[in-house]
Amino acid sequence: MTDQNEVSINQWLDHLLAKGAYGFSKDVLQQEMPGYSDIAVKRALSRLSSKGKIISLYKGYYLLIPPQYTIKGILPPALYLDAFMKQMQRPYYVALINAAAFHGASHQQPQEYFVMTNFPVLRPTQKKGQKVNYVSIGEIPEVLIEKRKTEAGYLNVSNAALTACDLVQFEKRVGGINRVATVLNELAEVIKPEDFSPILLHQSHVTTLQRLGYLLERVCLSRELADALYSCMQKEKLSFFRIPLKASKPNTGFSSDNRWKVVVNTEIEIDE
Repeated sequence: MTDQNEVSINQWLDHLLAKGAYGFSKDVLQQEMPGYSDIAVKRALSRLSSKGKIISLYKGYYLLIPPQYTIKGILPPALYLDAFMKQMQRPYYVALINAAAFHGASHQQPQEYFVMTNFPVLRPTQKKGQKVNYVSIGEIPEVLIEKRKTEAGYLNVSNAALTACDLVQFEKRVGGINRVATVLNELAEVIKPEDFSPILLHQSHVTTLQRLGYLLERVCLSRELADALYSCMQKEKLSFFRIPLKASKPNTGFSSDNRWKVVVNTEIEIDE
């Protein structure tokens, strides 16, 4: 037998869906339906969750599961991330492989979703086989972020150049330097020379920029982009240090005979 409280809350959720919302917080629900006790709300949410109509995402925040996603039991992150991060009062942007896909570099489908945000660290969410990783960084560079239209509104996504830098810096998180080079090879087609700005350079580690420059020049064969990055680094008077291409491998006994001072201690293979 259906509880009357559940029916009314279900109607409230249907109204949310009709407005194009895919998530809600328990606090907002209780504010808008003040006649229900905390116990009644919890009981109704539990029953709706067991029926697959909602799913708890994070500490009192729920996702609405419309009929077309009932089988999966979870929504694509692009539909709920913006609203969720606003609820958490966190700046953010979709990053790494997922951002690359927005720029057309979708050679390999990501198994996990990556989102950059600030501190304190936000633990990953893992629901119905879908994992969203939140990577905390010191500063979210608003001017390097693009707003992309989605079915649910807009999503913050790193621009192509910032995506490239992040991929190199966090290469271990996405499967290693070979996978990064494969994605970068496609991403290079949409990066413009003028994208290498002082703001981007000061957002990234110098060692990241050196590795990126080497990959663009020697692996992706994009001399124009490599020259633009090198020129901007020179103008900003950034110091180059002798660094290994693959940080986890030794750098002795290998050549660094290139302008990036990158020790070529591994062979890069790009997937075709």
